[in-house]
Amino acid sequence: MRFDEQFASYARQTNDALRDCLRYPGVRLQAAVVDAMRYSLLDAGKRLRAALVLEFARLASAPREGATALACAIEMLHAYSLIHDDLPCMDNDDFRRGKPSCHKEFGESTALLAGDALLTLAFETAAGAPLLTDLQRVEAVCTLSKAGGVCGMIGGQVIDLACEGNTVDEATLDTLCTLKTGALLRAAARLGCLAGKADKKMYDAADRYAAAVGLAFQITDDILDVTGDAHTLGKPVGSDAENHKTTYASLFGVAGAKARAIALIEAAKRETDAFSDNSFLVWLADMVLNRDH
Repeated sequence: MRFDEQFASYARQTNDALRDCLRYPGVRLQAAVVDAMRYSLLDAGKRLRAALVLEFARLASAPREGATALACAIEMLHAYSLIHDDLPCMDNDDFRRGKPSCHKEFGESTALLAGDALLTLAFETAAGAPLLTDLQRVEAVCTLSKAGGVCGMIGGQVIDLACEGNTVDEATLDTLCTLKTGALLRAAARLGCLAGKADKKMYDAADRYAAAVGLAFQITDDILDVTGDAHTLGKPVGSDAENHKTTYASLFGVAGAKARAIALIEAAKRETDAFSDNSFLVWLADMVLNRDH
C-alpha cells in the first residue's frame, strides 16, 4: 500500500468509528447540539492525530478496536478545541476547512455546548476502549486530560491570547506552540504506544518524534498563513497579521521559518530509527512539512 493510501485508510477507519460514536437514537430535544457535533467532527479534517495513534499502535501490536477508540477520542478533543478557538471571544474565525465555523452555522451557545459535549465524549470513548485493560484506559484518559489542560492545549491558548498585539520572543513562541499544537500530537503518539506493548525506548522515541513534528506543523501553518491560498486552506489567509500575532514567519521571515521546520522534520525522522518499520513515519513527517493546507 502506498503511504498516502495508508494515511487515507487510517482516516476512513477513524471516520467510520466516529460516525458510530455519534449515533444517538431517539434524541429529539438535543438534536441541535448533536447536529453541531457532527458538523464539526465529521468534516474534512486530515486526521493526522488519529493516524499517529493508529500507526504507533500498529508498531506496538495493539488491538485494532482499542486503538481506533483512542484515535476517535483524540479527534474529538481536537474538534472541540477548534470549535472553541473559532468563537468570537477567542480567535473569532468565521470559516473552518472551507465552510462556516460551528458558531456561524449553529449560533454561539450551541457551538459552545457542542465543543463541551465532544470534550466529555472523548473521555467517555477512551474510558470504554475495547480490548484494553483498565490500567490502559485510565492511562489513556490521563494522557488526554494532561494534553488538553493547563499544561497542554489550554495553556497554549491562554499564552496565545495574552500575546496578541505584543512582541513575543522565540522562547515564548516555542512554549506557546509546544503546548497549543504539540501537546495533542505528542498525546496521539503516546496513546498509540500505551494501547500496545511499547517499551520505554519506543515511548521516548515516539514522544521526541511527535514533539518535533508538532512544532514543524505549527511553523508550516504560520508560513501558509502568509503564502497559502484561501481556497486551498479553507479559511482566510493573513489572519495572524490582522490579529497582530507573532508567528515564526513574522519572527524569522518565511525562509527562516522554513529552514527551522526542515531541521525539525529531519530530527523527527532520525527518531524513527528506533522502529523496525519506519517508512510511514518518515513519509508522514515529510507530508507535514510539504502540505499546502
